Amino acid sequence: MKIVLSPNPFRDKGLKAAQSAARILNNAGVDTRICLPFSTEGTDIKFPRQVECCDMQKELPDADILICFGGDGTILHAAKDANAFGIPILGVNMGSVGFMAEVEQSELSLLSKLAVGKYTVESRMMLTVEIRRDGKTVFSDLALNDAVITKGAVARVVEMEVRSDKVPITAFSGDGVIISTPTGSTAYSMSAGGPIVEPTAENIIVTPICPHVVNARSFVLDHRRAVTVRMRCMSRKTAYLSVDGGKAFKLNGGDIMHIRQADTKTNLVRLTGRSFYEIITQKLGRM
Repeated sequence: MKIVLSPNPFRDKGLKAAQSAARILNNAGVDTRICLPFSTEGTDIKFPRQVECCDMQKELPDADILICFGGDGTILHAAKDANAFGIPILGVNMGSVGFMAEVEQSELSLLSKLAVGKYTVESRMMLTVEIRRDGKTVFSDLALNDAVITKGAVARVVEMEVRSDKVPITAFSGDGVIISTPTGSTAYSMSAGGPIVEPTAENIIVTPICPHVVNARSFVLDHRRAVTVRMRCMSRKTAYLSVDGGKAFKLNGGDIMHIRQADTKTNLVRLTGRSFYEIITQKLGRM
C-alpha cells in the first residue's frame, strides 16, 4: 500500500504532523511519500533536513490514498489532483473547524487502520461550473463545496436572475449568490443563512447573499437540475466568481453561469465511524 501525505506547511508547522503520520504508517508496513499541495517558492518556510518532499504529480498515479493535513481549504485544493486519478482523500484537521476532515491531529494513531483495510470510502457529489459570454465558454471548473458570485465594489449590489431548467426561481439584487453542494452546505452557504444538508445527499443549494428583497430564500434543488445565474446590467459595477475559494474570475454584465452535477465525485476516507450529526454537534458547539 502506498499513501501520499500532503501537509499544508502554513498549518502543519515544521511538517510535524506529517512526519508523525509517516512513522505510524511506515511501522504498519505502508509506503509513504510527503508531497506539498502547492509551491512554497517566495515564502520564508523552512523544512526539516530529514524530510524529503516529492513531486505530487509523480507520486499520485500509483497511490492508494491521499492524506491532507490542514483545514477544509487544503482538502478542497487537493481534491482536484486526487480526482484526476480516482484516489480517495483523508483529511487531518489542523484548522479551527474542519467539517471535511476525518481525524483530528490528536488521533493520528488511527491511521494504522488504513494498513489493514479498516476504513470505508464515502462519495460526495461535485458541480461543473461554466461561464458563458457571448455564446462562448470563458471559464470552467469543478466544485466540491461551492461556486460563489460576489460583488466587487463595497457600496454597490449586483443584480441576478436564477433559473432551474430554464424556469425562473428567483431574481434579486444583493451581495451575491452561493450555489453549493451538500458538502458545501456547512461552509459559506450556512453562514449566509442556507440550510445544513447531509453531505452524502445529492442536491444543489442556491443561497442569496444579503438580498435586498424580503422574500429571497434558499432553494434546495434536485441534483438533476441545470441551474443558471444571469448577471444583469452591471454599469459601474463589478462582480466576481470564485469556485471552492479559488482565484476570483471577473464577470461582465450578461454573463451566464451554468451549473450542473458533475460526472465525477470526490471520495473521502472514513475511519472513525462518527456520524454527520455528531460532527455537526462537535464542530458547531465549539464555535
